[in-house]
Amino acid sequence: MDGTTGEEGSRAVDFAALRADYARGGLDVPDLAPDPFAMFRRWLDQAIAAGVHEPNALVLSTASAQGVPSSRMVLLKGLSEQGFVFFTNSESRKGRELAAQPACALLFPWHPLERQVRVEGTATPLGEAEVAAYFASRPRGAQLGAWASPQSRPVGSRAELAAAYAKVEERFAGTDVPVPPQWGGYVVAPEAVEFWQGRPGRMHDRLVYQRSGPGWDVVRLAP
Repeated sequence: MDGTTGEEGSRAVDFAALRADYARGGLDVPDLAPDPFAMFRRWLDQAIAAGVHEPNALVLSTASAQGVPSSRMVLLKGLSEQGFVFFTNSESRKGRELAAQPACALLFPWHPLERQVRVEGTATPLGEAEVAAYFASRPRGAQLGAWASPQSRPVGSRAELAAAYAKVEERFAGTDVPVPPQWGGYVVAPEAVEFWQGRPGRMHDRLVYQRSGPGWDVVRLAP
């Protein structure tokens, strides 16, 4: 069985017909900024100006100690010469996997601009002061949620989650919400950053900054 019935099954998707030819622009070495951080900021600014929905959303890919991969969406919350910053529950699946294997990959999918940025690097936990400063800037609801949710762990029902939220809401009523002990952040120091621009005929531009000592080399990859 294919899992479809009735009218839904009669409208099978023709995946071969789902295609688009990319023709918004190109990317060549003279177009690049001196380093991947400046280039990323340039493209991020353009994604924001173009109205891309949540332009700081990225796919974070990690692997378990056994090499089993997993991916999920997180939000970029900082960028410096040290790398790309995000925050999460350190006891979640991604947190546990980064503790066992800090090598990871990031993907920024800016489809409306026919662009993507791929990052390969190593994640390092942030210090307590930086984590506390960001946590204090979060909406109160998100702060409470960080306490209420045993992220990535099985729960019995939505009602169980709601009860946990109500409990921490009562616990911290009238006071500031402190940083949960299991909540933290990471900075991903890149070893390679690829800027991908769609081109007609699937002849896409792929330019990669690769770390070389204190600087960066740039190579073009075949699409």
